[in-house]
Amino acid sequence: MERSIQTINPATGEVIETYPLMSDEIADAKVAAAHAAFEQWRAVPLAERGEIVRRIGALLRERESELAELMTREMGKPISQCGGETGLCAAICDYSADHADEVLGDEERDFDGGRGLITYQPIGVILGIQPWNFPVYQVVRYAIASIIAGNAVLLKHAPNVWGTALALEKLFIDAGLPEGVFTVLLIDTDQTERLIENDYVRGVTLTGSPAAGRAVGAKAAACLKKSVLELGSNDAYMILEDADLDSAVAACVQGRIYNAGQTCIAAKRFIVVDAIYDEFRRRLVEQLSAIEFGDPSDPETALGPLARADLRDNLHDQVQRSIKAGATCTLGGELPKGPGSFYPVTLLEDVTAGTPAYEEELFGPVAVLIRVADEAEAIRVANDSRYGLGGGVFSGNRERAVHIARDLFDTGMVNVNGYNMAQPELPFGGVKDSGYGREHGGFGMREFVNIKSVMIAE
Repeated sequence: MERSIQTINPATGEVIETYPLMSDEIADAKVAAAHAAFEQWRAVPLAERGEIVRRIGALLRERESELAELMTREMGKPISQCGGETGLCAAICDYSADHADEVLGDEERDFDGGRGLITYQPIGVILGIQPWNFPVYQVVRYAIASIIAGNAVLLKHAPNVWGTALALEKLFIDAGLPEGVFTVLLIDTDQTERLIENDYVRGVTLTGSPAAGRAVGAKAAACLKKSVLELGSNDAYMILEDADLDSAVAACVQGRIYNAGQTCIAAKRFIVVDAIYDEFRRRLVEQLSAIEFGDPSDPETALGPLARADLRDNLHDQVQRSIKAGATCTLGGELPKGPGSFYPVTLLEDVTAGTPAYEEELFGPVAVLIRVADEAEAIRVANDSRYGLGGGVFSGNRERAVHIARDLFDTGMVNVNGYNMAQPELPFGGVKDSGYGREHGGFGMREFVNIKSVMIAE
């Protein structure tokens, strides 16, 4: 019996499309074809690979509206935010094409008795397992780095955004990428685990939960294959007594509700020193209270639905368990009636260690407000997490804030006096349960290459 997956519009609950799952035989054939394409692609000069990547970026800009409609329909992203996602993806393509030669070009180093050549050679087929929250960006982030390095790429995308996955596959081919260099696999989790064992697959990259990261990382390690894991977080934003409260509150609100809060680097825990807590809280409540969810296809909507009903239900369960553990629900916290997987902007206070809202990642528009005595306690609470992806510091003393960000914040990325998403020029990745490996800034291009030494006697 043929198995299939349905995609569902999270704003209406209506079925969008039904996709048959690929059989194991078809998936294996796709992997073999990707390896054959890799053997040809690796021989294409780096400059030519860069030009194709640049054309992919140009097509992303041209097809922004088409991709925006797909993202909004499949996972509920407010259409006003979709252009930013495709724009970032196009910028990643441009940056990769502009800097590939300096990142991947050969280097020479002399040694006693000879000359050394260091070369960055592609290794083969890279399997990417990606989530739904940024359906275009999550793909482009890993795929472009591997493709420009000379590898072939497989994509196992989240099932609820398979339409976007197939649209990207067509876009890549239309840009001139040879067939087989980028391949979408419509398969389930069990089939994905099986493919990690495939001899043609040489590396695995995953963006997902810590549980998924442990499973994929363990499987890749058992097969002696490199993995890169980006696993979400519970990002803390410290607001110190000398912070500009207007900009701090605005940035924290943006960082919490963007993409309905379904962002691994969303601002999630607001840690505020006692001296300004009451005023920060007053302004935060005022701004959060003004945000209502609505139709994501309306350009005026700032907050759309969560991507799936089960995700909404899980978030609500975390909120309710936090309240039972002693947290105060200042805003929201109630399941709305009607169609769609909407959830209101919610604010939790009196959150202490051991509470779900303190320990877990809240993947939705739920803010956590924590009062601390001073800077020292703020740093301790911020780092008191098994996660370590991003975070932020707000202070009127920039030198002070940079010192905290550079030397004391135990995360892979830190914002100072603002909220920023991923940047093509800067490395992206975390520590602790947020995973390992880096993407962007040229670092991703070197994750899945053979850094080879050639020693030439003289």
